[in-house]
Amino acid sequence: MAKAEPAPVDRGALPWLLAAALATAAPHAGHLPVWLSLLAGALLLWRVWLWRQNASLPPRWLLALLTLAGVAAIGWQYRTLFGRDAGVALLFLFMAAKPMEMRTRRDALVLVMLGYFLLLTHFFYAQSIPVGAWLLATATLLSAVLIRLYGGAQTPRSIGSLAAKISLQALPLSLLLFLLFPRVAGPLWGLPQDAHAGVSGLSERMAPGSISSLIQSGAIAMRVRFAGAIPPQSDLYWRGPVFDDYDGQTWRALPAPAGRASAAPTVAIAADARSVSYASTLEAHNQRWLLALDLPTTLPAGAELSGRLAAIAREPVRSRGLYNFSSTLDFVANRDEAPEVLQQALQLPEGFNPRARALAAGWRGEAPGQIINRALSFFGEQSFAYTLQPPLLGRDAVDDFLFAARRGFCEHYAGAFVFLMRAAGVPARVVAGYQGGEENPVDGYLVVRQSDAHAWAEVWLAGRGWQRVDPTAAVAPARVEQGVASALPAGEELPLAMRFDAEWMRALRYRWEAVNNSWNQWVLGYTPERQRDTLARLGLGKADWRTLTLALGAAAGIALTALTLAGFRRGRPLDPAEHEWQRFCRQLRRRGLIRADWEGPLAFAARVADERPELAALTTAAAGHYAVLRYGHGNADNLVGLRQCVRDAAHAPARLFAETSI
Repeated sequence: MAKAEPAPVDRGALPWLLAAALATAAPHAGHLPVWLSLLAGALLLWRVWLWRQNASLPPRWLLALLTLAGVAAIGWQYRTLFGRDAGVALLFLFMAAKPMEMRTRRDALVLVMLGYFLLLTHFFYAQSIPVGAWLLATATLLSAVLIRLYGGAQTPRSIGSLAAKISLQALPLSLLLFLLFPRVAGPLWGLPQDAHAGVSGLSERMAPGSISSLIQSGAIAMRVRFAGAIPPQSDLYWRGPVFDDYDGQTWRALPAPAGRASAAPTVAIAADARSVSYASTLEAHNQRWLLALDLPTTLPAGAELSGRLAAIAREPVRSRGLYNFSSTLDFVANRDEAPEVLQQALQLPEGFNPRARALAAGWRGEAPGQIINRALSFFGEQSFAYTLQPPLLGRDAVDDFLFAARRGFCEHYAGAFVFLMRAAGVPARVVAGYQGGEENPVDGYLVVRQSDAHAWAEVWLAGRGWQRVDPTAAVAPARVEQGVASALPAGEELPLAMRFDAEWMRALRYRWEAVNNSWNQWVLGYTPERQRDTLARLGLGKADWRTLTLALGAAAGIALTALTLAGFRRGRPLDPAEHEWQRFCRQLRRRGLIRADWEGPLAFAARVADERPELAALTTAAAGHYAVLRYGHGNADNLVGLRQCVRDAAHAPARLFAETSI
């Protein structure tokens, strides 16, 4: 018995297959080498040209050489053929090359399955709402390709409608899998490339201009949900790295002193302390600090309060995370500070900034509080200005700033103030973080952006511990009360993120950020802890992986049983050609021309022609379209023609359908 030949790919199905290949591969072009994207584009365009010209496919040996050359180039580009990036590049190449050898329906099925697999790899690079929407639409397109491949010629509308219906039917089972499938720690689909994107920008060092450059970005650093009312703007200091060491140009954070690396500092809270509780959704910044509201008193599990009073995680924050805190806004911290910490807080490099040293030397001998007031009065009474465009400073940067330029951003004021304090004998250090935030009225979250980056100072006073002093407020108090835009001098160009702030644009931004926040909280942030909380609210208590597996199996079984029963009740679904043919036969039945169950379309048309010659042309045309669709290789034009026959039969003059006695 001869082996059956594989079914060839219908010519009309090829545009659907090429569209699927393009939709699944195109988003990867943004992070793959340019040469690979150009090669893939050239292959797909070549296949389109061959289809339009109805030309033969290239020989397999030529395609094999091109593919091997592409694989070798990928190996050279990434220095390996393994790993995420090299693996995705190989899939990308195979998706572009597969249409060049696609002759049979089996080849087409391989392309569709490759497309489903390639879709998953997009989550390695981004997990945003637009990416999710694109992948859902593309998965629906792949289902539509399968319908066209095995269902024959149909109109795009009917194919799209059925594919959308299949996707909607899959949503309940997908939701069950999402809710009940045992979660693993980490972001959805592992660690995406954008887990390190959108970093806070704060590093372990600060030089003039390092923080002012962050103001140009409107990216979100964190979102905060308070248990009660949001504190005033002037109290919103989000503590990050603390800079102890200064080399004349750059401030740096030092590790905790030996023997106190993990010991919690002494924290005394004033009797009238104001305490707030909040949950912070912190974006990835690849550092260990958690940016808590100054000063945290209750920390998340696994975090500790460093010797510099910063909330520190065990590992760098490499993915978006939810952290619960309590903080006090009035505090006395480290009243009895370690001598080595105080000694470090007085260190200055030799040979730098002689004029600033001389100014501070004149304040020595006064009480620390008076020294602080003298420095703040110096900033407030001289012609200092707050600006994002400070002039360049020389080797003696503090001298240049205090006595010549007198124009700078927060890091200039904080750094110069701490230098003066140390030169006058008052222990001081620089603290970096964020100040302020903007409430989103749609969801009630406080949004802290990169543009809220700030630096301030801390001084240690005997009997009072570390006290916050913000010298920027002495020059531009509006910066603390109302934000950066209000503090800039008239005529200075605003950062791009602040220029477009019309009311309608702000309203759109609020809504989009609220939707994006919900996506982050409930989809990307559906951690094992959140899964346990959700299931506890559903009555499953402390569910382990065994309970989850049983619950998932039971829920999936019930869902599949319901779908199966619903399918039996509906009966066998009709394909579009069968549906239209039965509609045509019902039009004739109402006029007495009844088709017998055993009567084929052509036989029925022949009988109608004998009995009613005036209907011969219409019935013959309808039967011909149906026969070629049902038993031959019909196309969309045949389906359109059959539907036109149905319309003609419905609107034909009544005299053509005079009652016939049977």
